[in-house]
Amino acid sequence: MTMSGHTIALDEEARISARRIFHHIANELIQVEVEFERQARSNVQVIDYLGDYLRRSGGKRVRPALTILSTYAVGGDGARYNTIRMATVMEFLHTATLVHDDVIDKADMRRKRPTVNSLYGNETAVLMGDWLYMCAFETSLAERSLPILDILTSVTRKMTEGELLQLTLLGDADVSEAQYFDVLKRKTAYLFSASCEIGAILGGASEKQQAALRDYGLYLGTAFQLIDDLLDFTSSEEALGKAAGADLLGGKVTLPLIYLREAEPKSLEMVQTVLREGKYGSVGQEDLLEAITRTGALAQARARADEYAEEARAALDNLADSDYSDALRALPTYILNRDR
Repeated sequence: MTMSGHTIALDEEARISARRIFHHIANELIQVEVEFERQARSNVQVIDYLGDYLRRSGGKRVRPALTILSTYAVGGDGARYNTIRMATVMEFLHTATLVHDDVIDKADMRRKRPTVNSLYGNETAVLMGDWLYMCAFETSLAERSLPILDILTSVTRKMTEGELLQLTLLGDADVSEAQYFDVLKRKTAYLFSASCEIGAILGGASEKQQAALRDYGLYLGTAFQLIDDLLDFTSSEEALGKAAGADLLGGKVTLPLIYLREAEPKSLEMVQTVLREGKYGSVGQEDLLEAITRTGALAQARARADEYAEEARAALDNLADSDYSDALRALPTYILNRDR
């Protein structure tokens, strides 16, 4: 196949995967929205309002989709209420982390809407994030499943550890690749993994199927976050729905900059300058993009995302063919080709 033909095939697969995700489980995702609204209700007016605000802020609902698809892929019923309920729990956990992240990052915008902390202050945002965590665990208790509770408590601990580890590394231009991936997996990939594994358990998966979906989610989540970090350099604020180039301004050194430092040691000074100034002044955002592109650091980081996406596909080799397993297999390419 020619390179242009290969590109066309990848683009087509990305479109197919999007259609599969949002077509085959469209009704189930509508039920997730209904369940989100139900779980977020409270007789405390401010919680009721903020819960609705966060629900309407949207997002792709990737984690609930993974839970539902994983249930179907092992022969279970993704439309059952307990699956919808647990899929919503995964979105609650994700939303809670975003609310807390925005406080830590001092973010003003997310998904083209003001963040909770920018509207109502850090105190309200932190407490709302805590409420979402507790609501998620209260709901999950109804499942009466110790394996599921073990997964949820483990992933919540890992996400918190990831946030704390990242805080210790903020402003450090010498972050290693190993440190970067440790934080990435704790903050992002393990929740993807938990979403898939819980879906497998709900679907009555065998141990082999459960392990396959656990691994799939870990690899997929890693690829997802790698692309997120690349888009921070290459995408626009309009496409991202938040400030572009914000990671470094917030003190976070991501993989493209780590590879840039390895390829061109003198570039470390550019990164340190931005970290010190807290803005793109003496060193412009376009200067860094030019450097990571010229040295091949951007392509190298993209290649790592491709590797993890391929690992995710390979993890599904033992699953039977179905519309749902096909959707899971196509999802890595969809993630690799997204622009926001």
